[in-house]
Amino acid sequence: MPTLPSLLFTPAFTAGLVLCLSLIVALGPQNAHVLRMGLTGQHVWLTVAVCILSDMGLIGLSVLGLAQLGGMSDKLQGALVGSGIVFLLYYGWQAFTRFRRGAQPGAVGLPAHAPMTRRQAVTAALAFAWLNPHAWMDTAVLIGTASLAWGRPGNAWFGLGAITASTLWFAGLGLGLMLLGQRLRSPALWRALDGLVALMMWGTAGVLAWGLV
Repeated sequence: MPTLPSLLFTPAFTAGLVLCLSLIVALGPQNAHVLRMGLTGQHVWLTVAVCILSDMGLIGLSVLGLAQLGGMSDKLQGALVGSGIVFLLYYGWQAFTRFRRGAQPGAVGLPAHAPMTRRQAVTAALAFAWLNPHAWMDTAVLIGTASLAWGRPGNAWFGLGAITASTLWFAGLGLGLMLLGQRLRSPALWRALDGLVALMMWGTAGVLAWGLV
């Protein structure tokens, strides 16, 4: 009788796990946002949970929906990229403003952070998941298309592997930030992170805008 590990770790499951990990490990806008929430100690696990659930939705939609339909229409893709550019420019400007301002008086040597409510934390995490064009391209184009090679029900196992990778990554990131967050809270690190995030978001927006021309 097949055991649970043998059922789970099929070739399709492993392929989905490896592909998703290779895509998600890179420092993108979503990971940078989770890092910032962890370093400020604001709603870390709520943010992690929203990121995981959002990835579940995106991966499920791509594997069971968009990939089967042949991908997104040109108009939908253009609208998604356009809204993503605006989103990246806005959050890039916020990061640049923090970078330029640096540490503020009375902040105990650390940059000042406006506290977030739970609703604001959820909204921000949802925006970084669903308004991030790279998240859509990774899932709809790469993960969704790759799942087609496994047919049915292999595509479902492939999607489950990708979801498992996302869960492991964000849960591990949240745990690491919880354990190391206090050690990483230095003004120099904060400023470097904000500068890197601003450049990364503006650079990504520029690449996306160039692709629309």
